[in-house]
Amino acid sequence: MAFNVVLVEPEIPNNTGNIGRLCLASGSHLHLIKPFGFELTDSRLKRAGLDYWQHLSVFIYEDLAEFMIKHSDKNLVYFSSHATKNHWKIPFEDDIFLVFGKESVGLSSTMTENNKDLYKIPMYSEHIRSLNLANAVSIVLYEGLRQRYKSV
Repeated sequence: MAFNVVLVEPEIPNNTGNIGRLCLASGSHLHLIKPFGFELTDSRLKRAGLDYWQHLSVFIYEDLAEFMIKHSDKNLVYFSSHATKNHWKIPFEDDIFLVFGKESVGLSSTMTENNKDLYKIPMYSEHIRSLNLANAVSIVLYEGLRQRYKSV
């Protein structure tokens, strides 16, 4: 069992560190697509990931094109606050790739336009436009674990 969490151009080291810890705790792989808004040696990243980072299954790509060449044939699911389908409807399966955009603007329109595999986490207030990236990843990841392993 393994899910794949993909961060496209992450900007905030604390989020990436926390998501790394989350991936390790859930048995998931972390895929990071450059450019980053920080250095991987950033002390904030290390602090958020604590001493777990060296145990994490992490893959780094120079850009989105490199990632897509390697994984375009995989089950890719994208997240946007503009999607119409809720994350509860995702057909979670082992080796699924959960693709999240950068903190400031999310995924590019080229990744979200006419994409049938586009989902959102519902928000019930018009006073908020998005959730913190680390929180969003944790909501989706553990919903996937719940769906896949609820009978265990």
